[in-house]
Amino acid sequence: MILYGISPSPFVRKVRVLMDIKGINYELEPVIPMNVSDEYKKMHPLGKIPVLKDGDVIIPDSSAICAYLERKVPSPALYPQDAADYARALWFEEYADTKMTEVLVGKIFFAKLVAPKLLGADFDQAAYDKTIDEELPAIFDYLEDQVRGKEFLVGNALSIADISIASTFVNFMHAEEEIDDARWPQLEHYIEKHLSSPVFEKMIDDDHAFWASNAL
Repeated sequence: MILYGISPSPFVRKVRVLMDIKGINYELEPVIPMNVSDEYKKMHPLGKIPVLKDGDVIIPDSSAICAYLERKVPSPALYPQDAADYARALWFEEYADTKMTEVLVGKIFFAKLVAPKLLGADFDQAAYDKTIDEELPAIFDYLEDQVRGKEFLVGNALSIADISIASTFVNFMHAEEEIDDARWPQLEHYIEKHLSSPVFEKMIDDDHAFWASNAL
């Protein structure tokens, strides 16, 4: 299998974590989602990452890829069997891919690191502080309640819900931001546990290697 994308993307990271947990062998083909080639757009018409190529099968979008891989390699299961738990896991995946990525990745990580250091854009400190003060707390308050007293978001095992949520927090940490453990102790404990797992530590190391090679 070939996975197109770059390691710092939370969407690519989500797929890679799932693949590593399932023991799926793959090659990571670097694609930066800016001015992608026409050939790449044939695989993903939106020009985004990741894309999975499995023989003649080509699948764009991280959620579609993860769902495909769960069917193809069902063990260990990363989507719950119970209908209600399955729906909750899909919800957390969607929440991570949309709202959390918008704020933790787009308005914090991208705004602080990628835009000024790779694209030469001005860093808007006022807008950044406004995001930290006004947008982040609502997300953290919600997650604090959802992980209260829990090791996993859904059921009693790791699922796509945990993988998706934790993947966005890697970018948040890369921006040198931290969870206030006095205000959100449950969330801080939950995220620290998942990001210190071997599979996430491997992804974080790959990110650092990417930054080093791209002078960030």
